[in-house]
Amino acid sequence: MEVGNITTITAFVLLGVSNNPQVQVVLFVLFLVIYLLTLTGNLLMLLVIRADSHLHIPMYFFLSHLSFLDAFYSSIIVPKLLENLLSKWKTVSFLQCFTQISLVLFSGATEACLLSVMAYDRFQAVCHPLLYVVTMERKFCTSLVGASWAIGMGTGLVNTFLLAQQHFCGPNLIHGFSCELPHVLLLACSYPYVSIASILTTMVILGLGTLVLLLGFYTRIIMTALGINSATGRSKIFSTCSSHFLVVTIFYGSGLFRYMIPTSDSVLEQVLSLQYSVVSPLLNPFVYSLKNQEVKGALRRMLARKPRLTF
Repeated sequence: MEVGNITTITAFVLLGVSNNPQVQVVLFVLFLVIYLLTLTGNLLMLLVIRADSHLHIPMYFFLSHLSFLDAFYSSIIVPKLLENLLSKWKTVSFLQCFTQISLVLFSGATEACLLSVMAYDRFQAVCHPLLYVVTMERKFCTSLVGASWAIGMGTGLVNTFLLAQQHFCGPNLIHGFSCELPHVLLLACSYPYVSIASILTTMVILGLGTLVLLLGFYTRIIMTALGINSATGRSKIFSTCSSHFLVVTIFYGSGLFRYMIPTSDSVLEQVLSLQYSVVSPLLNPFVYSLKNQEVKGALRRMLARKPRLTF
């Protein structure tokens, strides 16, 4: 659309992962399988936690929200990726693009907060076991989760609103499979100082801030575990916390590499985006189910439960 001497684009073009039709078919099948496994794993985790009374404790209450968030985040990215792999026209409207950016930021910020909350829960359980039941009572846990979702929602809305105020006059090519804020920001024809300042503030406060909290909580947990004379006690603490620590490592490792390196449209950047957006939501439920005896026990009890016939 052109008004006077000012040209305004009305849609973006996602260049995707590959232009080779045969490769696109293979990738479609691969990502479809990953997406179905992601939904199955996370929804099964939700079902197991809800169905088994042994898991009705703060740790699994937080985990249920994390599982829902992973299924939600995967559904933001993968369906559009699958559509573009089979579509000749890979355009995405402004509304669709900014909606995806907002939901991605919302999911990432919320997950960072939830992981910090889960680390705080383990810190209280290990370092202050006698006060744990009093401290982590249900109302407080609900407040922590609500605050995480609210912070994520505010982060997504504010950063997307500021980005939408920029003028886009072309080009409109996004070198990727989804609308990501760094790529779209590079296409702005106006000076996006406010938007850059907002996203940097978000990265410092939510990215590095929550990472510092996590490192602090786990440092205290490790010091407490090492101070226990019982080898069995130390083993139990490390076993309980190892699943969460692995999820944290995957989330922050891939996220920091993806958003800290300069945008270059390289193959490495595409791989990191796929790992962060597609693979990570798949890994989380399997990490928790395979490394957690309580979850495996609850799953066995649920599968062994005979359905009752009612007439």
